[in-house]
Amino acid sequence: MDDVPAGPASPEPRRPSLSVVVPVCNGGSDFKRCLRRLRDSSWADFELIVVDDGSTDDSGLLAESQGAIVLRHDRPQGPAAARNLGAERASADLIFFLDADVAVYPDTIERGMARFLDDPGLTGLFGSYDDQPTAPGLVSRFRNLLHHYVHQQGDFELDSRPVHTFWTGCGMIRRRDFLDFGGFDPRLYPRPAIEDIELGYRLTRSGRRIVLARDVQATHMKRWSVFEVVRTDIFRRGVPWMLLIKRSGTHETDLNVQLKQQVSVAATGLMLVAAAGVPLSAWAGVAVGACAGSVVVLNLEFYRFLGRRRGLGFALASFPLHLLYFVCCGVSVVIALLRWHVLERSHRANARGRGERVDRGARSIPGPAWSRLARRLKRWTARSK
Repeated sequence: MDDVPAGPASPEPRRPSLSVVVPVCNGGSDFKRCLRRLRDSSWADFELIVVDDGSTDDSGLLAESQGAIVLRHDRPQGPAAARNLGAERASADLIFFLDADVAVYPDTIERGMARFLDDPGLTGLFGSYDDQPTAPGLVSRFRNLLHHYVHQQGDFELDSRPVHTFWTGCGMIRRRDFLDFGGFDPRLYPRPAIEDIELGYRLTRSGRRIVLARDVQATHMKRWSVFEVVRTDIFRRGVPWMLLIKRSGTHETDLNVQLKQQVSVAATGLMLVAAAGVPLSAWAGVAVGACAGSVVVLNLEFYRFLGRRRGLGFALASFPLHLLYFVCCGVSVVIALLRWHVLERSHRANARGRGERVDRGARSIPGPAWSRLARRLKRWTARSK
């Protein structure tokens, strides 16, 4: 009788088809809505794993009340470490990463699962925010609509197109591939940054396939301030992404780094330089107008999109925010290049042969400065004992 196969009558628990992993740190009302919308999904065959990343509110208790498996960090360790912990605990072959301030539609998970069921060779996919952000205010609505617009561009076939990056706001991935490639890198990214983009680079360089599915959408509930916009665009995305491009030798031309966007950044920079010269020459004013006009022409379709969604007034009011976005991109490039060519030059010269992970072209990925300092302090402390 020992050769009876496991089946419906087997005492072994049935594995779910999907593990949903949500990291949270003081999620508040947005997290509550995130959980509620997950419960209303048409695809119900999933386990919910919530990683409470050092919350001081009742996020963990709320997740438990919704039937989630709750894992806890005593102190915040960042979303990269939190998602890694959730993926290690997951029991399904597929993982759906979702941010705690994102609410899925009833068919979001079903649409993503359908692509994996139809394509066994697919490693990962991600979607986009929808065009109906819930957070009030010009800044929040502009940011979320900008994300939606960028992720809806490109040459799609059956609502999907290949990409070489990844996104954890609303993204699925095969657990085996995720674990085989070491997951996200909390050493490089101890705080929210581009840990998902970096993983996507590693996966696709090794021949794994990831697609952007524009019909897999969810609502972003985050409330943005101008300060948060600048901090995120420069220090959490722009600088680390530019450093990743330099470290990996990648020529990036997709999503936020399309050629049109790069030219817009250059035009915005020239506009600022010309604006500083307006008191000295009338021609500087002409240059300001020409640069501003160039930005408008290059992004005319985006402004038309904003006008269709929120009206002409909203589109006009969004122009300064778009310029601020391009300024942040330009500042990020300057900071990253200075760090790359000045601060990290000596480290790169000694990085080979240390056994560190090699990204591409035998270029090791340097650890952040604070990590190197921590290792030195640890060695000094050990010597003093």
